Amino acid sequence: MFLKSAKEFKDIRALAVTGMFIAVSMIIEKFSINLSFAKINFAFLAIAVIGMLTGPVMGFAAGLICDIVGYLASPTGAFLPVYTLVAGVQGLIYGFCLYRKQEHFLLFGLNEHVSLIIRAVTARLLDVAVINLCINTWLNMHYGFIPSQAFSTAISARLVKNVVELVADIPMLAVLLPAALLAYRRAFRNHSVVS
Repeated sequence: MFLKSAKEFKDIRALAVTGMFIAVSMIIEKFSINLSFAKINFAFLAIAVIGMLTGPVMGFAAGLICDIVGYLASPTGAFLPVYTLVAGVQGLIYGFCLYRKQEHFLLFGLNEHVSLIIRAVTARLLDVAVINLCINTWLNMHYGFIPSQAFSTAISARLVKNVVELVADIPMLAVLLPAALLAYRRAFRNHSVVS
């Protein structure tokens, strides 16, 4: 899977689609809502599409690029490369869960659409649990954005925020990913596309 995904860097169509969704991610990021304990945005949707269409290697690179370009477009505070690496891991998660996996779920009698939704939910839950709740909370505490005495309050608030977001995130993924896959296949019928 990782080798196939790495080969996407040689495909002009994959690069163009990835660039387009990186731009979409930047636009979505502009409409994020900053709260005292968290930031609410749906830029992950574009990263999920990139991961689904181009795999974990391109997803990782797109996550890195989105974070760097996002910071350059609207710099707030210091640039911390570790957060860029975390953004890359987010792209890796979506690529790993969503890229060319339909055939595995078809064996269990599930159709492609259902298997894609199951994998999307799995990817989003991993993103929320690993990235948002664990890694980002720890990094925010490590860098002093969350005082250590407020950790339990911060983690509780972040947990509530992420659970509430999941109520919107899952239906959006369930609609967007199959639509993006269908559009990609129709646009590139004569080209080897995600199977």
